Amino acid sequence: MLVLITYDVNTEDPAGRRRLRQIAKQCVNYGQRVQNSVFECMLDTAQCKVLQSKLLSIMDLEKDSLRFYYLGKRYESKIEHFGNPCGYLPEEPLIL
Repeated sequence: MLVLITYDVNTEDPAGRRRLRQIAKQCVNYGQRVQNSVFECMLDTAQCKVLQSKLLSIMDLEKDSLRFYYLGKRYESKIEHFGNPCGYLPEEPLIL
């Protein structure tokens, strides 16, 4: 299923900036960054729970915000994109 992950981390102190880097690093391991704090991830249920657990262990629940949007397997009809062309297709292989 396609999961859209967004986060907002309070970066007023060095600990916040470290959390921001750690959260982004974990998200990169599971998906593709589409905007600064937005990732599209193709995950099964188990992967989603593992990633969620990792991110929750990093974030500060009183200062930061984390959202998971579950778009499912038929996500194509739920996404409209305008502007700069999309650089990848979530289900296609990503060649680096």
